[in-house]
Amino acid sequence: MAVDGAQLWTLNQRLLSVVMDACSAELAELGLETKEFFVLAEVAASPYPAELAAALMIPKASVTVYVRNLVAKGFMRREIDDEDLRRHRLSLTAEGKAARDRALSALAAEFDRRLARVTPQDRTDLRRILLEMLKSPQ
Repeated sequence: MAVDGAQLWTLNQRLLSVVMDACSAELAELGLETKEFFVLAEVAASPYPAELAAALMIPKASVTVYVRNLVAKGFMRREIDDEDLRRHRLSLTAEGKAARDRALSALAAEFDRRLARVTPQDRTDLRRILLEMLKSPQ
């Protein structure tokens, strides 16, 4: 049976949703909504709101709301960028880093529970396949 890209995409999205749903209670205990978690997890790599919106593929207006909430919760700081005074740079507070790390641990634990069903060789193959897929096409 041939498997096409759309089927694999759908399965991947379902897996991500199931793992996130299974961790929703832990995220709630941390005071995080799911999308706020994604913002926390991405801000180190994309510290400017416009970059964050592009990286997470969400509207800039939504990023503004999530950032405002995370600042109010004490998880994030919004500061004027010293190199460009017109831009705000985002960074995590110590509390934000701790919340992000705890949420990532919960997600990793849930994902590990699911990976336990897969042989070590299949896990190695999956890692190799995912890394190959992340490479830029030539």
